[in-house]
Amino acid sequence: DVVETQEHYKSRWRSIWIMYLTMFLSSVGFSIVIMSVWPYLQKIDPTADASFLGWIIASYSIGQMIASPLFGLWSNYRPRREPLVVSTAISVAANCLYAYVHVPHSHNKYYMLTARALVGFGAGNVAVVRSYIAGATSLTERTSAMANTSACQAVGFILGPVFQTCFTLIGEEGITWKLIDLQLNMYTTPVLFGALLGLINIILIFAIFREHRVDDVGRQCKSINFEGEESSDLDQDIEGNIDHVAVVAINFLFFVILFVFAVFETIATPLTMDMYSWTRKEAVFYNGIILSVVGIESVIVFMVVKMLSKKTGERAILHGGLMIVLVGFFILLPWGKKLPNIQWQEIKNNSIPRTTSTEMLMPFWSLQAMQLPSNHTVEPVGCPVTQSWCLNTPMIYLAQYISSDILIGLGYPVCNVMSYTLYSKILGPKPQGVYMGWLTASGSGARILGPVFVSQIYTHLGPRWAFSLICGVVVVSLLLLEIVYKRLIAFSVRYGRIRE
Repeated sequence: DVVETQEHYKSRWRSIWIMYLTMFLSSVGFSIVIMSVWPYLQKIDPTADASFLGWIIASYSIGQMIASPLFGLWSNYRPRREPLVVSTAISVAANCLYAYVHVPHSHNKYYMLTARALVGFGAGNVAVVRSYIAGATSLTERTSAMANTSACQAVGFILGPVFQTCFTLIGEEGITWKLIDLQLNMYTTPVLFGALLGLINIILIFAIFREHRVDDVGRQCKSINFEGEESSDLDQDIEGNIDHVAVVAINFLFFVILFVFAVFETIATPLTMDMYSWTRKEAVFYNGIILSVVGIESVIVFMVVKMLSKKTGERAILHGGLMIVLVGFFILLPWGKKLPNIQWQEIKNNSIPRTTSTEMLMPFWSLQAMQLPSNHTVEPVGCPVTQSWCLNTPMIYLAQYISSDILIGLGYPVCNVMSYTLYSKILGPKPQGVYMGWLTASGSGARILGPVFVSQIYTHLGPRWAFSLICGVVVVSLLLLEIVYKRLIAFSVRYGRIRE
């Protein structure tokens, strides 16, 4: 039987490719300014301190967490083009606002906070993107499409800082367009470039994107979002209830996966500065290289996992990915007798930097880098004596750290793709916008709490406690996966419409 015409197939996949582009641009919008936020903030508002930077960094995830369920709900009842265009337009406007935060004579830091929160709010369209892809692909296409989506997101995170680096050639002063009071410099040009990409995305959504929905076999289905094409009446396939136990389980697993990766990203710089006596510049440079390699590794894994899932199934791969993450963090547990070098200079200068409760939302490496007492002529290196665990916790060897990076860079993308794929299959033909919104929101919440975890547990109790707790959380996740393993099946399989 002919499942769909060639014309419909091409139109469906053109629309999916537009969704890939939207996902790529959402991640670029986050990462393209992340390296320059602090110096730009210092330049436009000298009253801003490190704790306020923490809120600016967190505001993106907070905005996305709020917006994801809202855009998801919108996409359930209206053509998806509407939330996609509106969310992208919000991101474009927010990027333009970011380029003008230097103009007001006071409270500039609050304008920057608002701009970043609105960029995150616009990135809530990730829920719409994933719900559309879930509804526009058959079961056999789903894993590959979800892997491609995550790969586009990962490439966006990798290329964002690359774009930022290229724009540094313009310099801090740059040029000023006096007619509209616009400064084109290394801080504003990246966001204006992001705004331009957003406008191109809106044009492509209007020109190319079309609503398509297919069932798990690949036959066209009716949908409230469906536009102007004949479709077969498959509404009877929607009969049946979603397994909410499986839905909650996947939300929890996804939260854990994003949480441990946020911890991994945040802890990289303070850990290497403490353990290997790296300077701020060395830590940022070397870890930048490591995270770039991990990003490339992740893109490769996204491609490989598409083929592997056809042989083993998504549940087994998710189980394997969690095991790899567990081993990656277990390797980081300190052992041996050698202690890290101690940063004694802090005692001599009697000017120990302290972390206040308002700085919890900020990645700790930024605090450690920015709160250095001004009377230091030479940057102190080593494990600061303010962290009492430095005096009795063995150092983590560089080979441990590199091995852990490789394993986590392998396990994380596997878990990420399998979570989204299983989730979309469990939901089946039901409208997925709100559910995908909650899944995206749980991931955003994890990215907010990851830096909080690092700034509290790692700073006060040390790596042994931090990584032991992470291992414990992953073990709980593995136990939960075992408990719900048989329930993590596609909607159509659960109701006997398709054989697994």
